[in-house]
Amino acid sequence: MGEKDSETAPIWGKTQQRESSNIHPVNIESSTQSGQPRSLNRSRGGSYAERGRGVKEFRSWFPWLIPCFVIANVAVFVITMYVNNCPKKSGDCFAGFLGRFSFQSTRENPLLGPSSLTLRTMGGLEVKKVVKGDEGWRLLSCNWLHGGVVHLLVNMLTLLFIGMRMEREFGFIRIGLLYLISGFGGSILSALFLRSNISVGASGAVFGLLGGMLSEIFINWTIYSNKVVTIITLVLIVAVNLGLGVLPGVDNFAHIGGFATGFLLGFVLLIRPHYGWINQRNAPLGKPHKYKMYQVILWTVSLLLLLGWFIVGLISLFNNVDGNKHCSWCHYLSCVPTSRWSCNREPASCTTTQLGNQLSMTCLRNGKSGSYILANPSDSRINSLCVQLCR
Repeated sequence: MGEKDSETAPIWGKTQQRESSNIHPVNIESSTQSGQPRSLNRSRGGSYAERGRGVKEFRSWFPWLIPCFVIANVAVFVITMYVNNCPKKSGDCFAGFLGRFSFQSTRENPLLGPSSLTLRTMGGLEVKKVVKGDEGWRLLSCNWLHGGVVHLLVNMLTLLFIGMRMEREFGFIRIGLLYLISGFGGSILSALFLRSNISVGASGAVFGLLGGMLSEIFINWTIYSNKVVTIITLVLIVAVNLGLGVLPGVDNFAHIGGFATGFLLGFVLLIRPHYGWINQRNAPLGKPHKYKMYQVILWTVSLLLLLGWFIVGLISLFNNVDGNKHCSWCHYLSCVPTSRWSCNREPASCTTTQLGNQLSMTCLRNGKSGSYILANPSDSRINSLCVQLCR
């Protein structure tokens, strides 16, 4: 399913050109001369992809899974806003003309989305519920939730741009696994270091695709030309995005965990045969090995590291290990405090007193107090006021 009968070419530009008696110059932009038939056995020319026609690693796929992932994420966000029901549960809403789907106040959620209480209900990553409430499924469900329209748009546009190109090259199975497992890896690292916050978003999975893109260049090194330029470009893209992750309110541990998982997984899932094997695979004698030794070594080491990371990470998480106690500086990877903002990630917590129609509330984090005229306020309304008071 999803297979398309056409030529394929590596994602990152032109293939390496060589001069030898066995491996001929190739270029993914090349094609046959007008009026000349194509042949895999001709002595000169022909793209690497063309020579690989008939080999499963070089099929070209129709990208349908990534769009399905985008649709699923959007659908989950719509359902989340339906459950949130700001007008009924909170009252203080933004874009009230949307009715039940209106957003929480921008003072509470500047990303134009639901309340933190709704995200917790829908399956946001909360360490206490994972470890003590036996709700390990939150490590997966949190990747399908988003904090707001802004959060959703950024992730989905990036996913479409990167994911569809990769799915076209490597197929829905490998890219689907890369996406899902990277998101899971990002959730584990997030849970080990962000102990008190609710974390949501597909960012870890998207960063995993970037990691897979980078490792694919290394594992298939002989295919590409201009490798250094491509690597520098990718590293700069990742560095800028991780740099933005040190702003408050961003779960950079999910980004780092997703990228690292995707980088290792790319060596395992995205390996391709080298030049010599493609060129001589039909030769009656002296056919070379399908993969070079360095590819086998990278594949093996990456698989072992990946398995080790998941085993150690999950055992540590379910034994309630706090990563911050073993790495005193790691919290700076997710937030760097400045004179303009604080990195206090403790969730909003308030004491409340209800006297008649008057609700008195004090934030335990900053000591601020407030009084509100509310009769029988809902838990969602109280939580919304507490979040605003503690900002």
